[in-house]
Parts: sequence; structure tokens; C-alpha cells
Amino acid sequence: MGPKDKHAPTGDFFQQPLVELINHKHPLVKLAELIDWSVFETRWTKFFSSRTGRPATSPRLIAGLLYLQHTFACSDEDLIWTWIENPYWQHFCGEIYFQHQPPIDPSSMTRWRQRIGEEGIERLLMETIEAAHRGNVVKVKSFEKVIIDTTVMEKAVAYPTDSRLLERGRQYLVKLAATLGIKLRQNYNRQAPRLAAQVGRYAHARQYRRMKGALKSLRTLVGRVWRDIDRKLDRQDEIQAPKATSILERVKRLLEPKPKDKNKLYSLHAPEVECISKGKIRQPYEFGVKVTVATTHKEGLVVGMRSLPGNPYDGHTLSEAIEQITILTNQKPKAVFVDKGYRGVGVEGVTIWRSGQKRGVTQAIRKAIRRRSAIESTIGHMKNEGKLRRNWLKGSLGDALNAVLCGAGHNLRMILRAIRLFCAWMLCFPTAETNRW
Repeated sequence: MGPKDKHAPTGDFFQQPLVELINHKHPLVKLAELIDWSVFETRWTKFFSSRTGRPATSPRLIAGLLYLQHTFACSDEDLIWTWIENPYWQHFCGEIYFQHQPPIDPSSMTRWRQRIGEEGIERLLMETIEAAHRGNVVKVKSFEKVIIDTTVMEKAVAYPTDSRLLERGRQYLVKLAATLGIKLRQNYNRQAPRLAAQVGRYAHARQYRRMKGALKSLRTLVGRVWRDIDRKLDRQDEIQAPKATSILERVKRLLEPKPKDKNKLYSLHAPEVECISKGKIRQPYEFGVKVTVATTHKEGLVVGMRSLPGNPYDGHTLSEAIEQITILTNQKPKAVFVDKGYRGVGVEGVTIWRSGQKRGVTQAIRKAIRRRSAIESTIGHMKNEGKLRRNWLKGSLGDALNAVLCGAGHNLRMILRAIRLFCAWMLCFPTAETNRW
């Protein structure tokens, strides 16, 4: 059974259609007209197939919910409950009559994101670029010049300290032992939290010798619990063994610290988190994943976003970023403006202009290079107005999905801003004739 068809009304004399309740000049109504929703119904059909049970959810509904969530930066719960109260949001998602019940459970958004995957989410970003072109927000010629930069998308984790991680690891081990029915010799539920608190107090008082002693004692206690579980663990249990082995390996990484070790663990529930330094005075170290951002040189429209696990060198990611831009815009950029972090790299058929470059730079090119810093404000808007500052999605897949969705949300905010400006201009000049929207 395929998705529910919400575009064919059956006729209800007791309900008033949404088109009679809303203002057709509202920016969300105009935005819904610019988006080609049939693309999702065609490309996402395989994700929404349901051979048994009730009909599958409409692809437009899920696409509209994802757009609204990252345009207005709301959580899954706030998204659904605001959708119930807002007729414009319902019209944007393709509803015909005003609905009083949630369309889906908020927890279903997680499963839909995982089901669609990174490739399907990139389709959302591609459609926002095409919608911006249809609304004359960006021109095709603008895709020839792009700006590329990287930033850090922080993960929703606490600041990693040795005492907090060790105590958290001990709690994981005690919970694991209770789940597997393993009787521990001692769980240290009283002694370990006291030592973890002492480490923080000693560090605040700059009593570093005492701090190191308390930290060593805490690591010893966690090691005892780890060895106790490791000896008693039944490796033959096919159900519990993989999960138990994963937890034991993570805690083992905490118990074997090495100076300048690249395999350090910064979060037990998010082992993919990396420590990245971007040279900020206010925040010298950020814990998350590196993200590459590509925007048009003139308008600042996002034409590419991708997470970069492993904290690679910026220059080594340039070819992948240009490849994504080519796929999303259907044309390869001719000139790319980057900062000094991309020094020493090049892409065939693309002219690379770097900040501080002197050779072969004319006055017009120098002006274009100075405009490269405009991408910093775009990144700031995505962090302050979007969901790029802190990622709440789980795993490496969550990093990839959130990065692309943040770019789509930024593009929709740009289109909405252009629609509002156009409407204000029409109010000032009511006699003007135009077919822009």
C-alpha cells in the first residue's frame, strides 16, 4: 500500500478548507508554491511503501515537517504541537482541512530521518536551491562563483573532563552488570562519586598534586569494576555480547590514556565526537565534527554542506565539496574562494582564489577575495537562527543529516525574507506590475 493521497479531497460539508481560512499572500503560502513537491513523491516512494497495515505517511508531510523544523529551529515535540495550532504550517505540508490531531508521533521523526538517509536528505537541499532560482532569489550565473569554508558543529555532550568520564564509565559498567545478571565484588557507588567531586575541588584550588592522586584512585576503582565484568562476561551470548563488548571497549579507552593520543574518547554515548581547534580565543577547543559549507559568492545561498568525520585537513576536502556543489546545482563552479587553510591544493577545471594571494590578482579579483569573509556571517546565522550550533541527532549519520538540513533551513529563511521584502515593496507601490511571485 502506497502513501496516503491528501491531494484528492473526498468532500466534507462539516469542515472548512484551509484555502478559505488562510491569507494567500502569506510568505509560507508563497514558499509552498515555489517548491516542487512532486519530486519527493517520486524519489521517496521506496521509503514510504507499506504492504501491510494502514497506508504509509505522505512524503510531502515528512518533507514539509523537516523543512519547518530547520527553518524555525524547533525540536521534534515543538514541531508537532506547533503544527497542530498553525494553519499555515498545515497548508505548507499539504493538508486540505484543518487538523486537530498530531499527524505523526514526535518520536517518528527520528525513524523517518534514518529511513530517508543522507542521499534523500540532500534532495531537500537541492529542492531549496531550485526554489530559490524559481523565486529569483539567486540566478544561474551565481553558481559559477562560490565560497567554501569549514566550521565545527558541536555535539550535545558535556564538557569532557577525566573525572566526569571515569565516573560516567563506572555507571555504565554497573548498569551493564545489572543487565547481564553479573554480581560485582564491589560497585563503589559511594566512594567513586566522592573522588570525582574531590578532583574538581582540587583543580579549582590549584592543588594539582592532590588532584592527580584523586584521579589516579578513581581510575583504579573503575579498572577494578571493568576487570570484574570482563572475567565474568559470557562471550558466547550472541544477544548481549556485542553490546557488552562495545561498552567495555569504550571504558578501556578511558583507562589507558596516552599523551597526544589520537584515539581519545570524549563521550561515552557519542564516541564519534572529536576535539577540534579552530584558533578561537573564546573557545580554543570544540567537541563535535567538522562541517564544510559552500555558498554562492553574491547572494550567500547554501549550495553544499557535508559533515567531515575524522577532522581532515581543509584542503583535502575541497574536491569533495566541489563535487557536491556540481551535483546539487547541475553545474561545476568556475571560481572558488577559500581561506588560507586550503593552501597548496587545486582542482582541475576550477580556479582557486585564496585569502592573501598576490600573484595574478587584479583589483576586481582582490575585491572578490575580500568578500570571501561573507560566509562567516552565513555560518553565524545557521548557528544562531538554525540548529548548526549544537547537534542533538545520534551517531555519525545524525551529523551528516543535521548538517544538510541546516543548509536547507538557511535557504528557506532567505527565500522567506525575500518574499517579505517583495510584499512590503508591493504595499508601498500598489500600482506596480510584476510577475515575480
